[in-house]
Amino acid sequence: MLFSLDGKIAAVTGTNKGLGQAMTIALAQAGADIVSIGRTEAAETGEKVAKAGRKFSHVYADLSKPDTMPSVAAQALSTFGAIDILVNNAGVTPVQPAEEYRLESFDLVMGINVKSLFFLTQEIGRSMIQRRCGKIINVCSIQSFIGGNQVSAYAASKHAVAGLTRSLANEWGKYGVNVNGIAPGFMETDNTKLLRSKTAVAAALTAQIPLGRWGNPEDLMGPVVFLASDASAYVNGHLLVVDGGFLNN
Repeated sequence: MLFSLDGKIAAVTGTNKGLGQAMTIALAQAGADIVSIGRTEAAETGEKVAKAGRKFSHVYADLSKPDTMPSVAAQALSTFGAIDILVNNAGVTPVQPAEEYRLESFDLVMGINVKSLFFLTQEIGRSMIQRRCGKIINVCSIQSFIGGNQVSAYAASKHAVAGLTRSLANEWGKYGVNVNGIAPGFMETDNTKLLRSKTAVAAALTAQIPLGRWGNPEDLMGPVVFLASDASAYVNGHLLVVDGGFLNN
């Protein structure tokens, strides 16, 4: 029962595929109704949530426009009357040499990955503070700990998300709101197709993973349910690394 989410409402950004879809399905299978937030309606994800016997509703949001987040949050909160769990998953992962980065590209990464995340969390967090309960889960990255290569803006954004996670945990813990992060390692998703197509590079990275494989979206299903449930009641300000041991090697 510690892992049950029966009667809970979970809002998740970026639910249409990959990590976001897997985490959304996991939350639904644990008992939560879902509010999907993003630019696409995520019909496939909605069907899978329905198969799990839970409700699914979508709120349109352009996460490249942080100033629209108060309106997005209001719509999300009104969908089922409250939000108990917020999973900030949506993000962009451009690959480009640092010396070639343009201002508009950098601003786009920070706008989606950091600014919209913060202002959406701020609005929904206020409702959690009023209710004296809530779970916020920010999808960070192993790039929250390292610099990576040709992902300078992305790494900067994920360091920022890690900092926000810890700061909000410090501020909102006294209100009964737990704020934590999940830091995936090298995962088999659309975002890593180009990297995985470089056979030698992919093989070299795999060799550094003690479990001997890249992760898949299903590897985040257990961790997100743990952080969303009462099983993690005394976990706050923590970044749960899910990387097969890469950072430890």
